[in-house]
Amino acid sequence: MEMLSQAETYVLLHGRLIDRLRFGALFRGASRTRVLDTLRCYQNDDGGFGNALEPDLRGAASQPEPVEVAFSILDELNAFDDPMVAAACDYLVSVTAKDGGVPFVLPSVRDTPRAPWWETGDEPPGNLVPTASLAGYLHKHGVDHPWLGPATDFCWSAIAGISDTTPYEARAVVQFLDLVPDRSRAEAEFARLREALLATVTFDPGAPGEAHFPLDFAPSPLRLPLFTRDVLDRHLDALAAAQAEDGGWRGNWLMWTPVVEHEWGGYLTVHRLRTLRAYGRL
Repeated sequence: MEMLSQAETYVLLHGRLIDRLRFGALFRGASRTRVLDTLRCYQNDDGGFGNALEPDLRGAASQPEPVEVAFSILDELNAFDDPMVAAACDYLVSVTAKDGGVPFVLPSVRDTPRAPWWETGDEPPGNLVPTASLAGYLHKHGVDHPWLGPATDFCWSAIAGISDTTPYEARAVVQFLDLVPDRSRAEAEFARLREALLATVTFDPGAPGEAHFPLDFAPSPLRLPLFTRDVLDRHLDALAAAQAEDGGWRGNWLMWTPVVEHEWGGYLTVHRLRTLRAYGRL
């Protein structure tokens, strides 16, 4: 298929090793073990992840958000039985705030090069970004760890306090509500928040700038009825058409230093292909 072969060329020319290996494992039948071995190199002795696994955080030290990136890779490989998961959860326990959630970013970020939006106070509280997404992945894969119960309680409490929200928070909430086992509670909260969640979505597929489109909220089909099929189809058409001449897909946020454009490009190209395949377009 031309789309896939063009994407492969892009990833080989521009992608990080881990994203080249992800492409091979997911689309060419190559070794998944090699992806896991490479992911392990981003994990620190404390169990957390750093080392620019999240390209906008350039430092070596662990931060909560790179754990979400690691979990997304483990999810696509169905590899939550890997020892990296328990070690990462132990790390999350060590950085959890008193309210039961992990902060968006830890103060240690100040000592490292990073994108300008990675800022925090001295004692940051728990945040649904990334606590809700992390908890969602663990629930999806049936992981039993002491961090998950209090984190889930934090998510329920924080979600109950939402009336208006922001795109990144809304995306984390959707993931949590879609994956958490208590379906009656999840569906009730979703019904209450549906209009607020939709208010953060950009429905014009041609919108410029840092827009958040339906497929950012639903990169694979959701259990929750957030989008109609015609909306998804229109954005799937646009996603396929957005493949650049060089075969890749780009992020629509600030690329604040040259290397991150390529690092995000390889990661996102594999991610976009996964979305197209999840909806039967590949």
